[in-house]
Amino acid sequence: MQPLRGVRVVDLSRVLAGPYCTMVLADLGADVVKVERPQGGDETRSWGPPFAGGEAAYYLSVNRGKRSCAIDLSQPEGRELALELCAGADAVIENFKVGGADRLGVGYAAVHARNPRVVYCSITGFGSEREPPGRPGYDFVAQAESGLMSITGPADGPPYKVGVALVDVLAGLHAAAAMLAGLHGGAGARIEVPLLDSGLAGMVNVAQNALVTGAEPARYGNAHPNIVPYETFETASGQIAIAAANDGLFTALCRVLGLDELADRFPTNAERVEHRTELIPLVAQRLRERPAEEWIAALDAAGVPVGKVRTVPEALAAAAAAGRPATLSVEHPTAGALDLVASPIWGPTADAPTPPPLLGEHTAEVLRELGRSEADVAALAQSGVVRVA
Repeated sequence: MQPLRGVRVVDLSRVLAGPYCTMVLADLGADVVKVERPQGGDETRSWGPPFAGGEAAYYLSVNRGKRSCAIDLSQPEGRELALELCAGADAVIENFKVGGADRLGVGYAAVHARNPRVVYCSITGFGSEREPPGRPGYDFVAQAESGLMSITGPADGPPYKVGVALVDVLAGLHAAAAMLAGLHGGAGARIEVPLLDSGLAGMVNVAQNALVTGAEPARYGNAHPNIVPYETFETASGQIAIAAANDGLFTALCRVLGLDELADRFPTNAERVEHRTELIPLVAQRLRERPAEEWIAALDAAGVPVGKVRTVPEALAAAAAAGRPATLSVEHPTAGALDLVASPIWGPTADAPTPPPLLGEHTAEVLRELGRSEADVAALAQSGVVRVA
């Protein structure tokens, strides 16, 4: 039994953070109605190439399990339809600029007036209580402003963004957790999750290092500021990542490498961090002597966390080869058989979610649920208030 079966979520968001949140909720069984603009819909539909069946891979990555209802919120009839949807929802999420949902008539006050028990979540860029008000936020900007870029990249190079919109993903996960808490409470809730705060929270130990020391954290490339050795190493056949996160694991690593003397010289993590420039070259020199596969087998046998640095296709293939694929296949109306990355939750999630919807694919279905007749739907479509796929 999916835990959120019977829960209705109206998704007024677009791009990544909000859609990621509602995809998590849909995976857990919620009925997610994705409200989109009739012209173009969610802008990620066009963020390609690559495309599959006319839909951008970006859009396909975060919109499975939802129903698309295309409504023009700029028209009074459209706003009324959206409010009707929200009035019957358990939860509503939006990620307009601060004040944008209010201007469109679907802000918290308007929705709460019709639905006092609603869980209403806003994902914002920098928060409604900060200046300047209404500042737009995208993941890239949030990575820059949160300090995440400042600690990412080689020690002697410029700051880098993370290779995926990680702050958006973090904001989506925080929003999903907060909405689940609100649904559990049963009395409704007003929630805001800014991208900036999600990025700062995602800095965890590095942010705490700065608070404790008052110093600017350095960039360590693929190494770790607080644990040594905890980084990538070259072997005779590619790179591997080793995470010797405690003294016992370091001793086991030294034993496998035939460098037992290093365990005696650097018995504690604090000493290894202090002397990383002396220790790491010795470990690196030994690891270059044998292929990655041999080192991984030996370190695995010794219980030392280790992994090969893989490409994305290699990682997906390796997960499947290890016994459980990390993907699932859906039948998309225009792309046909479509592989998607599956939910990482191994438990009460949908085994066969519906594919990411076409723009307006479920408009007529959703409006019928609001009591509109076929003639009503046709008239709304004719006037441009809605779009029916």
